[in-house]
Amino acid sequence: MPPQRFDQAKPFLTLGIALLAWLLIPTALKRVTRAGFFELQAPIATTASYVRDLQDFWSLKTRSKNELIEAGRDVARLNAAYESRLQQDAALRSEIERLERILKLPIPPGFRAEPARVMLRDFSSWWQQMTIRKGRNYGLVQGAPVIYGGGVVGRVREVYAYTAVVELVSSPGVRIAATAEGDTRPISYQGGVNPSYGPAVGVVEYVPLDVFASPSSPRRLVTSGLGGVFPPNLTIGYMTKVEPSSDGLFKSGDVRLDPALSALNEVTVLVPESTPPSR
Repeated sequence: MPPQRFDQAKPFLTLGIALLAWLLIPTALKRVTRAGFFELQAPIATTASYVRDLQDFWSLKTRSKNELIEAGRDVARLNAAYESRLQQDAALRSEIERLERILKLPIPPGFRAEPARVMLRDFSSWWQQMTIRKGRNYGLVQGAPVIYGGGVVGRVREVYAYTAVVELVSSPGVRIAATAEGDTRPISYQGGVNPSYGPAVGVVEYVPLDVFASPSSPRRLVTSGLGGVFPPNLTIGYMTKVEPSSDGLFKSGDVRLDPALSALNEVTVLVPESTPPSR
């Protein structure tokens, strides 16, 4: 091969050798290398996250007293509303437990709510994920559901010493057993293919033929509780279009997800508790 042509092909040969070497490396070594690289990066990203929180703190310090007073009133109103709902929730829980004892039903698995701060976001055609500032140091486990005030965020995909990666509900790798609001028949939900700059969407399959939804009349999609991963009745999104599938037995369609998913600062991880004793 002439020297000039060899010089032109040298970068491609180097890339080919690197790819071949990567393919020949054992999977266990790849996993350890990836985890080690992530742990090495984590302190830098965590520090940047704390710096952003400090900037937000000092920006809030510049607010006037009138703004703070008004914000305090809004918080007081919300606290009053939440206290009322907590009382109603306690009464409903007591009634559910009474009925479960009468019917001798098995106790569903419990969860411990662990709030976490969002550290990094990665939304692209390849990834739909975020990194949070808690990991094994707070007992987080792989596969734990992640929620926020508006419903489902996703599930924990990877857990490290002080951080964890959350795969969002908009990711094609997330599947959830769901139901239409007011219906008990199971529906299969899966994250869709999302563009880098655009609203997050998902898709549904096995929708009963008598379930209808349209952009002008969307239908709320909630978790069914089947599988024991997500608690029931958590909002996933809203079905905006359902059409008969090719087999004619079910419908399939699109789900609009909450735009707030791309701007969350705080999420809650539901860490599964140990199996409760039977009644």
